[in-house]
Amino acid sequence: MAEPDQPSTARMIDYWLGGEHHFPVDVAAAHAFEGAYGPGAAVFRSLRDFLGRSVRSIADAGVDAFLVFGAGVPTRGNVHEVARDATVLYTDVDPVTIRLGQRLLADSDRAGYGFGDATDIGTIDPAQLHRFVPGWGRRPVGVVFLGPAAFLDDDTLARTLDELYEAAAPGSFLAIDFDGEELTAYPEALAMMGPAFRMRPPGAFAPLLGHWEPTADGIVPVAEWRADGTPAPVPDACYGAVATKPAA
Repeated sequence: MAEPDQPSTARMIDYWLGGEHHFPVDVAAAHAFEGAYGPGAAVFRSLRDFLGRSVRSIADAGVDAFLVFGAGVPTRGNVHEVARDATVLYTDVDPVTIRLGQRLLADSDRAGYGFGDATDIGTIDPAQLHRFVPGWGRRPVGVVFLGPAAFLDDDTLARTLDELYEAAAPGSFLAIDFDGEELTAYPEALAMMGPAFRMRPPGAFAPLLGHWEPTADGIVPVAEWRADGTPAPVPDACYGAVATKPAA
């Protein structure tokens, strides 16, 4: 795989999680972000822990197929490593990340990786969807939407979540996170996130879910969502929830 000359958020996260699938350009960008903000590694480890707890809760409810948007690198506790009896389709829009994911999952018979734009479900390869998320639209699935909300404006995000709600079968689950306003105090770090990055006050999160119904856990800082013991001491930079499309 040719070494890229631009950093990738997915590979920076892999670095912060202690993975092996990143390049010097990603390490340099991660260090620059830490210099401007500080707890980058701690925040993303907390997010990955939330992914694990939320996916386990969905699998424990009987769901055995997951569709993942903005998937990043499929290692270090990603969905198929948590829900070991489930099938998983990872999707992303970055071609370098997709190629890496496909290489890493080449020998897997229950996890695949392909192009998928969360704002247009029709961009997903139907053959991959049928193979790894069998019964999409007819039986309950888990939709993992961790990361994309931060790069969609309110109208696009609300429309996207409404479309996913309509497409998913009753009994399906949505795991989602939102970025709070933590980085307003760190303008240099905020600038590194790019012009599309969206921060929101916590009061704005619930209305964007539309018909999706959060579980009784609510929308809370990710470190607090069903925390295993005392929540990790990280800033409340990201909030998360698991929501449902109630069974008919």
